[in-house]
This record gives sequence, structure tokens and C-alpha cells, in this order.
Amino acid sequence: MQFTASNLNKFLFFKLPSAYWCGVRAKSIDETQCVVSVKHRWVNQNPFKSMYFAVQAMAAELTTGAMVMLHIQKSKRNISMLVANNKGNFSKKATGRINFTCNDGHLIDEAIKKTIENGEGQTFWMKSIGVNEKGEQVSEMDFEWSIRLK
Repeated sequence: MQFTASNLNKFLFFKLPSAYWCGVRAKSIDETQCVVSVKHRWVNQNPFKSMYFAVQAMAAELTTGAMVMLHIQKSKRNISMLVANNKGNFSKKATGRINFTCNDGHLIDEAIKKTIENGEGQTFWMKSIGVNEKGEQVSEMDFEWSIRLK
């Protein structure tokens, strides 16, 4: 798969339909940054009339995971990936359109290089920040990715 926002959204429809139906959509991706957007709607709200935390986590995880997939594909090696841990901090009600951005693509190449060199699995943390339409941070999610040769 060529890694474009459009292709990621098709991937969501077929492989992660719950994220797709909740409105999670990739906006841009390259080797260093990924941006994903989701709009607060009835289908993804919590009882407090803001976006449910799990929907925010799906969008945030996609910003990190899509870049891991991109770097694995670029390596041309058979490497598995898995979220080993995650942390979240919610600082403001998530209403309106929330854009999640991860700028940690630079961390992935080093981990892939190490796992190829020594055959041992590697872990690394990536951060995704969610901001509302006013540019205010609403959440911060960290994902620990584990990769290893298959």
C-alpha cells in the first residue's frame, strides 16, 4: 500500500471499521509527521457531551501507528508491531473538530535498524497531541510501540 491519507482512510474502512464509523480520518502522512482528524458527533460522544476518550485514543494511535507501518514498509523487512503500553491526559472537553498530530517519525528508523541488526525486539514511545479548532490542547496520548522481526 502506498501511504497516503486517502489510502489510510480506505484501510480504516476495511480493517478498523469502528474508527471509520466514529469519524476518524487521516489528513496527511509522511516519514516524520502524521495528522488525523475527528469531529465530535452524536455517534462518538460520551454522556458529558464531549468526545469519548476511546475515540480520541483511536485517532491518536493512528497518527503513531501509521508512521510505524510506513517505516516498516520502507525497510522491506518482515517486522511485526504491537502497542505495548499507552498513557493519556485529557485537559479540556473535546468538542468540535479535533486534530491529532504526531511528530515522532524520527524515532522509528533507529528502532527498526536495531531490531534488524541484533534480532531483538525494540520498544519506543511516540506522542500524539489533540487540539481543537481554537488551537487549544484537549488531550495528549503516548503509545509505546514494540517491534520485532518475524
